[in-house]
Amino acid sequence: MTANRSLILLTTFALAVGCSESPDQTAAQPASPLATSAASPPATNAASAATATPAESAPQPAKQFRPLALSGLGSTSAKAGTDASQMTASQKIQSVISHLQPMQILLGKWRGTTRREYESFKAVDSHEWVWDLRTNPEQPALVMASDKSPYLRSSRLSWDIAAGKFVLTGVDAEGRQRRLSGDFTEAPHEITGSDDKQHRIFRLELSEETSDSAEQWQLAIAQQENNRYLLEVGKRRGKADFARFDTVSTQRDGTSFALSDTDYAERTCIISEGLGTTEVTWKGRSYWVCCSGCKAAFDEDPDTWIARAAERAKAQK
Repeated sequence: MTANRSLILLTTFALAVGCSESPDQTAAQPASPLATSAASPPATNAASAATATPAESAPQPAKQFRPLALSGLGSTSAKAGTDASQMTASQKIQSVISHLQPMQILLGKWRGTTRREYESFKAVDSHEWVWDLRTNPEQPALVMASDKSPYLRSSRLSWDIAAGKFVLTGVDAEGRQRRLSGDFTEAPHEITGSDDKQHRIFRLELSEETSDSAEQWQLAIAQQENNRYLLEVGKRRGKADFARFDTVSTQRDGTSFALSDTDYAERTCIISEGLGTTEVTWKGRSYWVCCSGCKAAFDEDPDTWIARAAERAKAQK
């Protein structure tokens, strides 16, 4: 009787030990055939499986592939709510400039013609886009001034770091202040035109959330090619959807700027990194700027802009 009882106890103990080892053996196996590496063959017995390290048994995380930014275009998107307090003044300025760089094709003088008629004639205006780095040095902007536009007589386009969007402030033909914000609905990219040249195109849409008047505006700058862009004007009242009101066809005065990075060479604007069109000198050295706005900023404080260009060059190495 005693011998039989001892045998039963031994059998029960053996079964218990076997059951307790089973979960450990299962956990040691790869989760799927894809997790098994050729350099680390699977365990061939329970002992080797039990001693496998986490690095050997756990599946490796999948690689993440990120899109490459277009060279010379800067960033075209950013997360809203960036903590600007963690950035230096120089970093903030460079961030704003980088976001505006894709639209440097706007620099220069233009002639716009409305499709809508005013007093039996289409409205025609002349306007110019330049960099403004002096009005608010910590908030660079692309600014426009027009002589006869029925929509915007002046405007200031910049990047709001904290909000993560573009902001355009301007004065309409009636002297009313307007503020619109938004982002690209078609990201800046380059195409080969019928002239076999590179042309930059994009569509930036900006909407007015509030207004001093009951009428709200929506503006879209749709770059069609180097020498042509459309200003699409939408309007609404209350909570209705925006409806197209007019389209202004805009043609560049003179020739277009080259866009290929290989054409810049030493003629890169020391401030905006666009194509330099005007040569400036300081302490015996020559530099390039892309517009009258950059020239004015350089002439006012050349040492600062030369130092910032040196910082960019160092960071890019």
